Amino acid sequence: MRRRIKLKRKQRKINRVILIIFSLIIVIILTMKFISLKANPILLEYAEMESRKLVSIVINDAINKNITENINIEELFIIAKEGDDIKSIDFNPITVNKILTETTSLIQNNLKFLEQGKIELLNLTTNALVDYNQNKLKQGIIYEIPSGVIFGNSFLANVGPKVPVRFSLIGDIVSYVNTTVTDYGINNALIEVNVVLDLSFQIILPFVSDKTSINTTVPVALKLIQGNVPSYYLNGLNQNSPSIALPIN
Repeated sequence: MRRRIKLKRKQRKINRVILIIFSLIIVIILTMKFISLKANPILLEYAEMESRKLVSIVINDAINKNITENINIEELFIIAKEGDDIKSIDFNPITVNKILTETTSLIQNNLKFLEQGKIELLNLTTNALVDYNQNKLKQGIIYEIPSGVIFGNSFLANVGPKVPVRFSLIGDIVSYVNTTVTDYGINNALIEVNVVLDLSFQIILPFVSDKTSINTTVPVALKLIQGNVPSYYLNGLNQNSPSIALPIN
């Protein structure tokens, strides 16, 4: 009889422990879900901001370095003159195609190397990534967000474990040359040449990911055209060049 009573008491204790453990698991799951719903949007916002910043640095630096070293801007335009009068101004399609193909391919390779942590293969200027942790970049981590930012308090912004941010290129990289022409003094025109790029990438956090895109315009040249410029030159030059799209390999 006593043995049965002891067994019943023991079973009750076991049931009570099981109930407590089960309740704790439910509370932990609900707490994690609540924190996740609150934290993920904030962390993704920070991750997107930092990813855009780094991608823009890589794009701008790559274009400027490539243009400076490999492209003769004077070959970008075809200018037909008759005496002091300019009859027409147009793109040189060969040079435009060279600029777009080389810069787009260079940017694609740089971003893939950055994604894979192969920063020693990046074709950038020496100080382009000086503000970033080189050891983390070698691990494919482009930024670490202090988890304290989810509280929205400046005192807690730098506390707590850090959340690693990675990114991955998706879709095509589309590029084209854009020009704007403005009057400059008397019978002169100032031509600004820009390379425009559209690309998409995925931001990857430990428990969530999101897709975003970036459109960036990088000025590559300014050219002053001297002479009597005809009024119709705007129809031929103040426009976008044909675009080039390179798929992500």
